[in-house]
Amino acid sequence: MGTIKGTTSRPGFDPARLGAIDVFLKERYLDSGRLPHAQLLVAHDGEVVHFSHQGPARDGSDAPVDERSLFRIASMTKPVTSLAFMMLVEEARVALDTPVHHVLPALAKVGVYQSGGGEAPFVTRPLDQPMRMVDLLRHTAGFTYGFQNRSNIDLAHRQSKLESWHGGHDLQGFVEALAELPLEFSPGSAWNYSVATDVLGAVVERVSGTDLATFFRDRIFAPLGMDDTFFHVPADKVERLTDCWALSPDKTRVLYDRGEASAWIRAPRLISGGGGLVSTALDYHRFCRLFLNRGELDGVRLIGRKTVDLMTQNHLPGGGDLTTMSKSLFSEAQNAGTGFGLGFAVTQDVARTMMPGSVGEYYWGGMFSTAFFIDPVERVSMVFMTQFSPSMLYPIRRELKTMIYAALT
Repeated sequence: MGTIKGTTSRPGFDPARLGAIDVFLKERYLDSGRLPHAQLLVAHDGEVVHFSHQGPARDGSDAPVDERSLFRIASMTKPVTSLAFMMLVEEARVALDTPVHHVLPALAKVGVYQSGGGEAPFVTRPLDQPMRMVDLLRHTAGFTYGFQNRSNIDLAHRQSKLESWHGGHDLQGFVEALAELPLEFSPGSAWNYSVATDVLGAVVERVSGTDLATFFRDRIFAPLGMDDTFFHVPADKVERLTDCWALSPDKTRVLYDRGEASAWIRAPRLISGGGGLVSTALDYHRFCRLFLNRGELDGVRLIGRKTVDLMTQNHLPGGGDLTTMSKSLFSEAQNAGTGFGLGFAVTQDVARTMMPGSVGEYYWGGMFSTAFFIDPVERVSMVFMTQFSPSMLYPIRRELKTMIYAALT
């Protein structure tokens, strides 16, 4: 299987307990065939204390994943897009309470679903209040995802292939097509995991006058030294892209996207700020360090410390949590005791989450079972990489988090 371990003895962690996590991953998930590979990075005060790699990077090869391996991080793209938007807020070019249609006029006509769909035309009613930028960041805009499979609106997403990155829409065309569909609910009244962050990417493009991929590269990735993070993999790095797997209808693991012939090798027409990035564990660790340091990394400040504080507070209306507000059949969050900030889930009540943690820790994951969390109280962060969909099939994130906190001394 090719396990490569690295655990640094540092105050704050028991190395043997960190090492036990690798044994658990191998026995529970790799030997059983549940996951193709696993990479775990744990850091304390921004310094890596454990970085392990197990399992083959590609089908039919014995070469294991390693620190150079590239992974599709899917919805772990969302915090990057949220950061980009908040950088523009700091420049006073847009604000959290700016109505979205002031920047994206196509959305001025959108209404709330009343009836229809399928063969019948949609019937809508006016919004109770305008959709604001904060609604995009916290998923209270009223949008949905095609994979939610819970309404006639997400059915329309699937039928029109609205979310296809290699389809007929660029990002601005995507917004115009989205504006033809109703909202699930009036903005601010509920929470639904959705394409809201893709819309936020369109806002970043419109406000900055720069396409999203260029904004990310010039304003975020280059300053942070995240040289292995991008929307499509350059030709000279394709050999580092891991295979990606999914669950088949007969409950077996099947190849979903082969690294050497991946869809991520081609430049997408629709740049997805909600899910399009490829990255490495070390690159995303740098992103986590930026937030742990409240906006600064290695002498480079991308965002103010008070803006980071604002982003990592609960912004759900009335201070609610996802248990009371969520209409999603699927998201990357634990609902109980969990609020939502500006791009992250935020732990509000540790007891209600029923796992160890800290009030104020924030996190997210991606559909291929990648995950990260940042705990500003304990100064601990984690990046977990693998490539298997759906991410909700196994409780691995809960298990990892529990074992990492159990290793604290």
